Amino acid sequence: MSASPIADKSAASPGGRGLIALSLLWLCGLCLRLSILTIPPVIPLLHADLHMSETGIGVLSSLPPMLLAIGAVPGALLIARYGILPALLVGLVLNAIGSVARAAIPDALALDAFTIVMAAGVAIMQPALPPLVRAWFPQRIGFATAVYSNGLLVSEIVVVALTIPFVLPLVGGSWRLSFVVWSVLVMATAALFAVFAPRVGGAKSAIPTERQKWWPDWKRPLIWRLGLILASVNTTYFVTNAFLPDYVIAVNRPDLVSSSLTALNVAQLPASFLMMVYAGRLVTRPWVYVLMGSLCLLSLIGMMVMQNGWIVFWAALLGFANSVTMVLAFALPSVFSAPDDVHRTSAAMFTISYSCAMAVAVFGGWLWDVTDLAIAGLVPVACCEVFIIALASTVKRAERQPATSAPG
Repeated sequence: MSASPIADKSAASPGGRGLIALSLLWLCGLCLRLSILTIPPVIPLLHADLHMSETGIGVLSSLPPMLLAIGAVPGALLIARYGILPALLVGLVLNAIGSVARAAIPDALALDAFTIVMAAGVAIMQPALPPLVRAWFPQRIGFATAVYSNGLLVSEIVVVALTIPFVLPLVGGSWRLSFVVWSVLVMATAALFAVFAPRVGGAKSAIPTERQKWWPDWKRPLIWRLGLILASVNTTYFVTNAFLPDYVIAVNRPDLVSSSLTALNVAQLPASFLMMVYAGRLVTRPWVYVLMGSLCLLSLIGMMVMQNGWIVFWAALLGFANSVTMVLAFALPSVFSAPDDVHRTSAAMFTISYSCAMAVAVFGGWLWDVTDLAIAGLVPVACCEVFIIALASTVKRAERQPATSAPG
């Protein structure tokens, strides 16, 4: 791993090629969540058509984060063997194939199988994007990371917001055809990437080198510290989205379910736009992580104490602050790793991150059941904010860490 962060000063890709590269990064970010989030809006239809139980829906919902955890390191292997661009294209194609194939499935088991294919594609894409940012925009890592993060956040809002009121009526209420509609964007992105992906601004790092390492150096403490920062961010997002509706109902404000979830997710967008301007300057500043972690912790405490209309405000503040930290965390492997090491650092971070998110979600639900207290589900999330605050100095100390190697 390299020892020096990269300032956010000038684009590596000149003119139109730089605009093409940024557009492709944004579309790839969009595809990171697009296919995954087509499921929640049509769950009632899956119950009716495939006779799926709540357990079946739970299994289906757990498959994407599980694949994102276990598929990141194999994704790093593909990058090491074939290069960043081919690996990312494979991820896009698997994402598209798995997504559209769900429209032709005969039963719930096949739906699970093709969801695994789709999620495997996303799992390959995620560790490929940080090294691609490093290759295309070595002098604008923060900005380019914010661009694809913005695509990710837009997809999280657009799919959920448009599927029920617009897409389903357009396709006659067919959940199968709704999958096809959203899959078209993934397939189009794969086609555009195959044709227009430029080799600029460090193109050599997009080509595999002989015996390039891919297995993360799990013994290195820095990887775990960076991974736990991202884990805390992802856990905050996934667990809060999962428990916030039930929490709001438990405190006798069912009227706030929709508005609090909307506030939590929509507030992420202005944060991502803000990071397009400032991420490059802030990614190695510990005080930013302390501030954002503190704001998230304050928001959670606010939701627990002020159980009224203020929940919507605190949810919005939580979404904003957590999104700022997410963009910065996504940039960390590109900033602190050598060009040929970004992929395996990213893979380790995503593996740690999604594994922790799944574990904390289960623990939070168990804690709620055992204590019968609504706030119990949010307490583990509050602990994640403490982790971010405690680990904030890592982003500064990482600059002085010596490089090490692991067998690949």
